[in-house]
Amino acid sequence: MGYRTEKDSMGEMQVPANAYYGAQTQRAVLNFPISNLRFPRSFIRAMGLIKKAAAEANRELELLDGEIAKAIIHAADEVIQGKFDDQFVVDVFQTGSGTSTNMNANEVIANRAIEIRGGEFGSKEIHPNDHVNLCQSSNDVIPTAIHVAALEQIEKKLIPSLERLRLSLESKAREFDNVIKIGRTHLQDAVPIRLGQEFSAYAGMIGHGARRMESVRPHLSELAIGGTAIGTGLNCHPEFPGKVVAKLSTWTGVAYRQAENRFEALAGRDAAVEASGMMKTVACSLMKIANDLRWLGSGPRCGIGEILLPATQPGSSIMPGKVNPVIAEAVTMIAAQVLGNDVTINIAGQSGNFELNVMKPIIAYDLLQSIDWLANGCVVLVEKCVNGIQADRERCREAVEKSLAMVTALVPKIGYDKAAEIAKEAYQTRRTVREVVRAHKLLSDQELEALLDPWSMTEGD
Repeated sequence: MGYRTEKDSMGEMQVPANAYYGAQTQRAVLNFPISNLRFPRSFIRAMGLIKKAAAEANRELELLDGEIAKAIIHAADEVIQGKFDDQFVVDVFQTGSGTSTNMNANEVIANRAIEIRGGEFGSKEIHPNDHVNLCQSSNDVIPTAIHVAALEQIEKKLIPSLERLRLSLESKAREFDNVIKIGRTHLQDAVPIRLGQEFSAYAGMIGHGARRMESVRPHLSELAIGGTAIGTGLNCHPEFPGKVVAKLSTWTGVAYRQAENRFEALAGRDAAVEASGMMKTVACSLMKIANDLRWLGSGPRCGIGEILLPATQPGSSIMPGKVNPVIAEAVTMIAAQVLGNDVTINIAGQSGNFELNVMKPIIAYDLLQSIDWLANGCVVLVEKCVNGIQADRERCREAVEKSLAMVTALVPKIGYDKAAEIAKEAYQTRRTVREVVRAHKLLSDQELEALLDPWSMTEGD
């Protein structure tokens, strides 16, 4: 591979000849050979949107030559479309402001714009700082990109995925409403519940989760653009941020707005911490639901086995015929990762002194990963698991009749202590509550049938 020589403020740098990025990006590549983690498509798209909006705004404000602006806009459009994702080569673990990634975008767009105009890479006839980064700083571009990417992904991917899961669970709740099973508390038999009621709880949890994600809009919609280095807006035209925000809102269909306080928008990352916290709650819900599905489908013959989970793949390399709850297990791992990301984002949100947070790259990476994985996990859970769940109605019915907790319904009639004696005897003699009560002739058959009717126990007041 050949190289070309480019210069930046620190001197000459050898850059791969065919690379669209330049000297500052190459320095970052050499400085941070750490994780091989790169920013996701949603973040690169947001960077392209910001650079395009900036070029349009600067052209309208007559700060940027029309032909130069046209080439930058063309190049930024190609970044938005994903044509240069392979040119965003800086590791996530880099300078805490994200300056290396901002310059990566500036250099790629500048060199592509030069190419469009027939020039040579690295000539800087379209300058990455003076033209592409005009009226901007890494310190306001990167937090703006975090908010643009995160809120767009939440609005267009995560919330719809949660809604899809909620609807699937609600459908199962209706389908299973006439299936009476035994409830469980502390993993022990409790009073009867309808399987549909159990699934309605899952649907309710996911519904709350969707509303929690909706609640992050007011703060994530605030954009730091226009604050430049520390929030004062130095070297930024006063009309620039309003124009950029308006364009971003139009192009994405998401209602963004200028930050109420640009000093806060640069110094803190509280909106990202809040959004991560809401996703942590969603992850806890998914972990609970997925584990319940694993328990309810355990067996199939020697476990609880009240539901039948779809068989998606062989479960064992040694035990023929074994099928495992692999979809639910995958969802629990997603939830675990989101919880871990939240811890990282919490720590990162505290980090940085005075006017600038200096852990923005890892906040961006982990936040967008959580959004993406939660959304994908919800879709897989719907398509590969929930939609195909069946109830083992006979097993549920048998378990209800065997449950010692059925004696609870007799307490108003015979008292707690007597009911406890019956439960104990039923357990020791391996008989049902119904059989023990009949043997002692404590209630008439008519009373016993009415009191031990499992459906009435699930109705409440």
